[in-house]
Amino acid sequence: MVNHRVLAVIKRELKEKLMSKTFIFMTILLPLIMFGGIGIQLLLQRDEAKSTIALVTESPSLTESFQTELLSSDLMKDGKYTFTFYTMNRDDLKGFLDKKKQTLLDGDLTGIVFIPESAMKDKKIEYYSKTPTNPSLSRRLESPLNKVLIDSYFHNRSLSLEELNFARKGIDFAGFKVSKEEKISEAAVGNLVLSFIFSFLLYLSLLMTGQLMLQSVIEEKSNRIVEVIISSVSPKELMTGKILGSAITAMIQMVIWLSPIILIISTTLFALPAELTVSITMYHILFLLLNFAIGLILYLSLFGMMGSIFDNPQDAQSGMWPIMLLIMIPFFIAVSMMQNPNSPIANVASLLPIFSIMVMPIKATVVEVPLWQLIMCLVLNTATIFLIFPIAGKIYRVGILRTGRKPKWSEVVKWLKYKY
Repeated sequence: MVNHRVLAVIKRELKEKLMSKTFIFMTILLPLIMFGGIGIQLLLQRDEAKSTIALVTESPSLTESFQTELLSSDLMKDGKYTFTFYTMNRDDLKGFLDKKKQTLLDGDLTGIVFIPESAMKDKKIEYYSKTPTNPSLSRRLESPLNKVLIDSYFHNRSLSLEELNFARKGIDFAGFKVSKEEKISEAAVGNLVLSFIFSFLLYLSLLMTGQLMLQSVIEEKSNRIVEVIISSVSPKELMTGKILGSAITAMIQMVIWLSPIILIISTTLFALPAELTVSITMYHILFLLLNFAIGLILYLSLFGMMGSIFDNPQDAQSGMWPIMLLIMIPFFIAVSMMQNPNSPIANVASLLPIFSIMVMPIKATVVEVPLWQLIMCLVLNTATIFLIFPIAGKIYRVGILRTGRKPKWSEVVKWLKYKY
């Protein structure tokens, strides 16, 4: 029960955490660092180094076709690609590779593309390089190379230019979202981007807040501050106050992080491009925050319990890993679920206590989730609090005043039998 002593502990926690440099840094600068990092990554992908490519085919006519196409393609406009063309069979290619091996290793030659005659049937092309797995290069070469192969394949088949252009085109797959409440509309990638942001923020906040709770408990225990505090409040009141204080701090931080999204969906002042339109409401945000608050109490009770067992962070690492796995595994499920939100694993994890704290908000962002599932998720996680909190409280009451030798897990189990 929250009384004036618990409120005093909550006030102390809020004063320490809200005014700390860590809170200010993580709240304000972290989103800037995160989105700045994404921007730098995109910039680096665009700012490619100059590539020198040797293209080898087994047919003089095919070599001439590739030369004509590549030298007139968009690849030559920015001056970052240089091509040399050769005609030789596979046996001669071996000697050519031996001759160019040192040039490849030195980086003077980026790679050798070998297009055998069999590529006219199976489109299998070989690429030799010091860094053969270069998705940026293969993605940019794919279109002109594929165009030449298609033109050569249909050269003697009396096809018109219009038919050839149709054969070159890929499939433009447009998705339309069907929901119970809203009309059918073309799906944008906004919700997919939003689901990744939600999963990252939930993962980061739970992990960061939990570790701060762990360090705080260990520090108070090792400095003997807790012995002074316990003279005024009971261990149960101290643990409750610390958990609620840390949870309120994390909730304030999450609201600040989500404020741009809240502004976008609640006002018309910020217009997103059509392809980035998001189809979520304030009810999604409220569910995320409520579910997050329940998750904070759950995880903070576990981290606080673990901090009371050990006297230093080094010893606490062994006990912290199981709790961290309870955060990491749902995070990986949530990220993989973005591709297939209706998979059996996603359906089970979205209702599984503790796991659903991270998985269900992400699922509700990607697909339409029935109201009863959202309510069940909240009920099951709340019930888990009433199951875990008494156990964590018993261990905390014994461990917080215990110092000296690192306890064995069998001893920790015996603490649950102590009566007060």
